[in-house]
Amino acid sequence: MDSNNPFFDNIEKKTNVKKEDILKIANSVSNADFSDPKVVKDLIARIGNTAGVPVSKEKEEALVKAITAGNIPGNFASLSKIFGSKK
Repeated sequence: MDSNNPFFDNIEKKTNVKKEDILKIANSVSNADFSDPKVVKDLIARIGNTAGVPVSKEKEEALVKAITAGNIPGNFASLSKIFGSKK
């Protein structure tokens, strides 16, 4: 993963989460099974803790349901295409 990509700088500026933390999370889930609700719950908790944002049980359940059903891109490359900066 290219840590020099401006995508990471943009996320860091908007969320105050360090680029290194973003990369650690991204690398840790690069081969994750997003159809497994436990894996998804663990990821949601880790992201929430890293960002300092509490995730309600209702929001967690909605996210788990959407992700495990395949309604949200399951890999970082797809997410970066959606949220990447326009040139």
